[in-house]
Amino acid sequence: MMNEDASQVATDAVSSIRTVASFCSEKRITRIYEQKCEASKNQGFKTGIAGDIGFGFSFLMLYLTYALCFYVGGQFVRHGKSNFGDVFEVFFALMLATLGVSQTSAMASDSKKAKDSAISVFALLDRKSEIDSSSNEGLTLDELKGNIDFRHVSFNYPTRPDVVIFNNFTLHIPYGKTIALVGESGCGKSTVISLLERFYNPDSGTILLDGVEIKSLNINWLRKQTGLVSQEPVLFNDTIRANIAYGKDGEVSEEEVIAAAKASNAHEFISSLPQGYETSVGERGIQLSGGQKQRVAIARAILKDPKILLLDEATSALDAESERIVQHALDHVMVGRTTVAVAHRLSTIKGADIIAVLKDGAIVEKGGHESLMNIKDGVYSSLVELRSAHHENA
Repeated sequence: MMNEDASQVATDAVSSIRTVASFCSEKRITRIYEQKCEASKNQGFKTGIAGDIGFGFSFLMLYLTYALCFYVGGQFVRHGKSNFGDVFEVFFALMLATLGVSQTSAMASDSKKAKDSAISVFALLDRKSEIDSSSNEGLTLDELKGNIDFRHVSFNYPTRPDVVIFNNFTLHIPYGKTIALVGESGCGKSTVISLLERFYNPDSGTILLDGVEIKSLNINWLRKQTGLVSQEPVLFNDTIRANIAYGKDGEVSEEEVIAAAKASNAHEFISSLPQGYETSVGERGIQLSGGQKQRVAIARAILKDPKILLLDEATSALDAESERIVQHALDHVMVGRTTVAVAHRLSTIKGADIIAVLKDGAIVEKGGHESLMNIKDGVYSSLVELRSAHHENA
């Protein structure tokens, strides 16, 4: 555990070396690493002393046994009570037994580590996941429209059981419509997406898809019906083609990849790259800009052709020009699909068919942009005014 903490500091420093260098924190990181290693070093020192003393004592007993055997055997031969052959038979029997005991004691610490490791491995193997993504059980619908219903849902994250995220949360999302979820940070907007993807199960209440509870649906089939575009897109250290093709099982043709890229406004910038679709994006997509990464992620979602599109603040980390391009791509993708968008920017929110305002884990306002703005002292109008004032000051 102590070595893991030190390794984590080193890993974070190497993977974020630009941030470390920009803050001139090399010495600070080195000092933190040394502090993390200090506890491990002290523990290793104590363990080493105990192990060395035990190791030395075991060999001391081995050689003392040799000496005792030779002395007693010599006395027996001297007084005629035994012969040379019998003495050495006993000597070798005792020597081999003592050698086995000494080696066993020397490896006692290693055997304890092996035992603890085995317990940990078998505990993981025996653990049953509440949501088993490899399960083939569950229903599949012949035809999916995309009606979504949250009915009296209550939920707490397992790591924060005392923090209530949803309490009697109810929301209807009609198929083919775009619903924007807005509210202050921590009000549960992204949790809606996590529950729809079945990353978690609600503590109580039901979530229905076309009138069927999603718990009864096959989890792989359910996730194939949804396309997720996050605020920080995850790209793999591979080519652009491979990252787009990741969105679909089986073989993907060149035409499908290019069509998805064109639909996401990514084809133009990809074609301008020296290696085109064979360009490597680097670790975590570091070779591409934020807008380029987002468009590749959208192309991956388009290739999946989902009935339900989930957008978790897909444009909030982009500059104005990149946001315009990405939003234009999303507008095309959202047509004919049920879309759930977590958004902060007004440009994204205004175009939604329905805007749901969350506060303290419940829907407090719901409707179109104009109708919500007409509510006197409304939560939505207050949020819009605050953001408008923030942009003006910026």
